[in-house]
Order: sequence, then C-alpha cells, then structure tokens
Amino acid sequence: MSPRILILTILAAFTQPGYAEDAKPIRALMICGGCCHNYEGQKKIVADAISSRANVVFDVVHEGGDERTHQVSVYAKPEFWKGYDVIVHNECFGQVEDVAFVEKIANAHLVHGVPAVMLHCSTHSYRAAKTQAWRETLGMTSSYHEKNRDLKIRTVGTDHPIMTGVPAEWLDPRDELYVAEKFWPSATPLAVAYGVETKRDHPVIWLNNAGKAKVFATTLGHNDSTMQNAIWQEIVTRGLLWSVGKLESDGSPSAGYGPAKK
Repeated sequence: MSPRILILTILAAFTQPGYAEDAKPIRALMICGGCCHNYEGQKKIVADAISSRANVVFDVVHEGGDERTHQVSVYAKPEFWKGYDVIVHNECFGQVEDVAFVEKIANAHLVHGVPAVMLHCSTHSYRAAKTQAWRETLGMTSSYHEKNRDLKIRTVGTDHPIMTGVPAEWLDPRDELYVAEKFWPSATPLAVAYGVETKRDHPVIWLNNAGKAKVFATTLGHNDSTMQNAIWQEIVTRGLLWSVGKLESDGSPSAGYGPAKK
C-alpha cells in the first residue's frame, strides 16, 4: 500500500458522519512544559491535530521553562481535574521528589477516574519521587531511553480500533526509544519498537486500566516531526476518544464527536 493510500485510509475513519448539533465538546486539560522539548510548538501541534479530527476543546497550562523540578501550579488546586473529561499530559519534570504532590496528580486518575493521554516525556516525569503511583497510572516504568535514532514501529494491537488502518510497520525518524524496565500487568501494548542497545522490544504505544481510569500512552514524540506525522496524530486522537468512551469499533468517533462544524 502506498503512503498516500495509507494516509487516506486512516483519514477515512475520521470523515464519516460523527457530528451532532447537540453534542457537547470533550473538554481536555493539556499540561505541558519542562526539560528538553519544544513545548511552545508542541502544544499547538497536539491541540490542532486532535481538534481537527474530533470534537475536543483544550485548556492549556504551559509552565516550568526547561526545569526538571517544577511543580505545575494547577496541580496545587483542590480537585484540579474538575470540569474536564480528560487530561493530556505532555510534561517533562523528572526530578520532582514531592511524594504527596505526585500522588495527588496520579490519584486524579487512579482514584477519581479521570481519563488520561500520556505523551512522550510524561513517561519519565516524576520518576525521582519515592512512590509508584505515577508508574501505576502510566502502566510502564522507565527511567532512561536509548540513543536518538530512526525507529521501526511494529503494530501488535492489530484488532484494536485505535490501530484501524495503521500499517504493520512504519518508520518514526530520529526519535527516542524509552526502555521499559517494567510493563505493568494492567497495560496492553498496541505497538513496539526494537531496542538496538537493549536487544529487545519495548512498548511505544499502549493502553492501561489505571485504577478507575482508562489511560492511553505513547513514548513517541521527542521531535516535532513525529507529532506532525499523520499516523501519530490519528493514533493519539483515537487514543483520547477511546479513553473517554467515544471511539467506535471501526476506529471512527462516536456520533457527535467527529470534528466540530465550523
């Protein structure tokens, strides 16, 4: 299948009738910021990609500069998750050590059942805190990655609606392969990549039943080019829809949750 036909096949699932005049948009809170990434650009790439494919509106909190120890201010609010259907984590604060702070974030999902989308360095965030709550939420424990290189992604969750139309293999140029030190039993892999340094496969896209919440996660997305890839954008959009129960068995949005009419 040619790349053009492949992309058209994936896009077709998102052009089926899926908008209802009375459907309320999915309200998403996106948290971004921290070390090592172009969060100024990525917050727009992610929000635009998802909103162009699904009936989702975003509030974005971007802070912390390139610090690894920053504690995002919105997390200090009581019940910071209130009013949102899903939280999109695209943060990189790996050296936060405050256990109570980290467990409060995790418990928004584990205890209060708020769905989550975990992007790239969110998997490495909060790893310095002496608690497993964040790893339990993610469904994977990882503290380091292999050298930046081209990754051959292999689909393993071929029967899942999120992966409808996605090729059996595709190339993710110049990305970081996060090393899975533990893949939790509550998690289900959808795609993997082989680690040249570790000599084994590592999950790069997965689902997790985290306490009361449904969590979609991917470690792919170090560079803007990955997030600008149509395949990545479709998968992440579907992951968000799945997390809130608005993804159909054919990979299309539920009625009312396709792209909003202009």
